[in-house]
Amino acid sequence: MTAGGTRVSSEVDHVTELLHTRAELARARAVLTGTVGVVMTMGALHEGHETLLRAARERADHVIVTIFVNPLQFGPNEDFDRYPRTLEADLEVCRRAGADLVFAPSVADMYPGGEPAVRVNPGPLGEDLEGLSRPGFFHGVLTVVLKLLQLTRADLTFFGEKDYQQVTLVRRMCRDLDIPVEVVGVPTVREPDGLALSSRNRYLSGAERQVALSLSRALRAGAEAAEAGRDAAAVLTAAHVAFGAGQSGARLDYLVLTDPDLEPGPVRGPARLLVAAWVGGTRLIDNAPLRLDPSS
Repeated sequence: MTAGGTRVSSEVDHVTELLHTRAELARARAVLTGTVGVVMTMGALHEGHETLLRAARERADHVIVTIFVNPLQFGPNEDFDRYPRTLEADLEVCRRAGADLVFAPSVADMYPGGEPAVRVNPGPLGEDLEGLSRPGFFHGVLTVVLKLLQLTRADLTFFGEKDYQQVTLVRRMCRDLDIPVEVVGVPTVREPDGLALSSRNRYLSGAERQVALSLSRALRAGAEAAEAGRDAAAVLTAAHVAFGAGQSGARLDYLVLTDPDLEPGPVRGPARLLVAAWVGGTRLIDNAPLRLDPSS
């Protein structure tokens, strides 16, 4: 033990300090000099998270990882209780990627007064797409992100673009509320067959994992249509056909084409194709960037 928390290391590798309380984090953060990057997670870390940590390591002098399963962003019928908690394995990932501090607080330490009465309102975008399917979700996400930015006092924060709406809203929150942090989006990490890495993939059976490929297949078909100079309607049609609605075994929630800021209106030039679907009892999301010919 140290004054700040538990030190996790091997004989030759990086030393990572595990912290559980605000006081421990404050003491450890006070001695860090230079730029600080934070990677916020709910644990169950995989190669996608490790990519975020490596990106943070390249940009920041010190890296803090937060591991907290945030109850505010789970609905009453969602998977808060069964969400995987794998702290020991997560610490190994953090150590291997060179994280300096891991902050893994309890719910009571994050919300000492109980669930907060004051929460961040994500605005209209927070009620669309993921917000439409999961009411209140982004209120919980942005509230915990703001709290963790305050506690870590980070200069940069890194988010995976698989959760593209989340990255967009965090960036917008920091801009609108004058939070002095750079929000860095990191491209989605995929399996060799195209499936986007996600902590929820572990819920899938072998057969369901094959069904889940319908999401990335739809995105790939849409991107290929865009590369061929097709217009927005044709791109969406190609994506829907490739998804195989009603035939793939996945239940489509949404498949939309929008601009990079997720604003409504006609899409020209840079664009984003986003998909969400249920595979068995697991809800998965994915997205891909593409470019539409402005003349199409």
